[in-house]
Amino acid sequence: MATVDLIMPKLGESIMEATILKWHKKPGDSVKMDETVLEIATDKVDSEVPSTTAGVITEILFNVNDVVPVGVAIARIETEVAASAPVSSPAPAPVEKKPEPLAETEEVPYTPAHSVSANGNGGVNRFYSPLVLNIASSEGIGLGELETIAGTGNEGRVTKKDILQYVSDRKSGVVTAQPKVMPSTPQVVYEKREAPKAEPQPVREIVQTDYSGANVEVIEMDRMRKLIAKHMVDSKHTSPHVTSFAEADVTNMVLWREKVKSDFEKRENTKITFTPMFIDCIVRIMKKYPIINSSVDGERIIIRKDLNIGMATALPNGNLIVPVIKNADYLNLVGLSKQVNTLADNARNNRLRPDDTQGGTFTLTNVGTFGSLMGTPIINQPQVAILAVGAIKKRPVVIETEQGDTIGIRHMMFLSLSYDHRIVDGSIGASFLTAVAKEFEAWSMDKTW
Repeated sequence: MATVDLIMPKLGESIMEATILKWHKKPGDSVKMDETVLEIATDKVDSEVPSTTAGVITEILFNVNDVVPVGVAIARIETEVAASAPVSSPAPAPVEKKPEPLAETEEVPYTPAHSVSANGNGGVNRFYSPLVLNIASSEGIGLGELETIAGTGNEGRVTKKDILQYVSDRKSGVVTAQPKVMPSTPQVVYEKREAPKAEPQPVREIVQTDYSGANVEVIEMDRMRKLIAKHMVDSKHTSPHVTSFAEADVTNMVLWREKVKSDFEKRENTKITFTPMFIDCIVRIMKKYPIINSSVDGERIIIRKDLNIGMATALPNGNLIVPVIKNADYLNLVGLSKQVNTLADNARNNRLRPDDTQGGTFTLTNVGTFGSLMGTPIINQPQVAILAVGAIKKRPVVIETEQGDTIGIRHMMFLSLSYDHRIVDGSIGASFLTAVAKEFEAWSMDKTW
């Protein structure tokens, strides 16, 4: 008999923790290899965690709604297979943590912090995740005060739940900030911090209004809506947004799609929509304006060589998610169409994998799907630009020809590009948008796929 730890899996390059949504098994239940044990959620997507072995669940280490760091044991499974390596055993005595080496492709500053114990009395080095540090910074909680918070996480770490509870208690007057008494012989441990961001914004205290007796309906935000709200506010605080507008005559696109859509679906077994057609044009223009496909790291501009296009997708519950088409410039119309349709279908049926929402370098959102003529989209961080396409409408327009100007009925569409004015100036943003509009207009009626 052997005991195997079920570990919180790595769910993406930038994801360091996940929230437990639901346990499908309880202690004493049998589990098969690759059978779903629990459901978890990150700030990107919900996912299922399968068992890494067959056996019996002997212990569940975290409860529903607990936030668990990646790499931490979340359950133990007893298996009949003899262990070929040492199995899990009681945790050894705490040892001094050493700084983790940085990845070669990323330079992240490290900030020294005095070590404290899990209960604040000294003795064990304490690690704070970037999420906890960000919340502490936004709430004006200094390191000394942070060290006084009792942690419920692994080895006494302060979790997101711990710090949010502390913030709530502090605002209600249940607790007050206490000076930290440092150990007589402090050790120094380096903790990984995110790259410097823009100046922190003043925190405005949220006043809870009493709606009792009022003729209103109060709806609590679900988990995804809270995450969307946070991402939108963070993006506005991070990037100075500028939006440029353009108009495109997409008559050729409309007529070409009408001409080929039946044969396309029969031959390729997938539908051809405007989204892959738009992406096909956009990636060609992005190669001419590489600054559009970049991100900002402190005072450095990171030019992304891969063109990974995120497509904003509305879910049945009204929320929004952005699956990513990787290396879109390597795909033809057939490949783009299959990727777009598969990702959209998986998003609406909650079948997206964590990797499906990672690595985007530019985002396209179709506000015209819901009848809107144009919009001012918010940048999907850490990207620096997002393009919105509006509804296609027939309008009388002036058509310039060699024989003179005429008036005709054309299919017209507005485009809007929001971009990060820290590195994308108006001349670049407007030139890119104009080039995209012209690429839409130049769509060939003889185009093959």
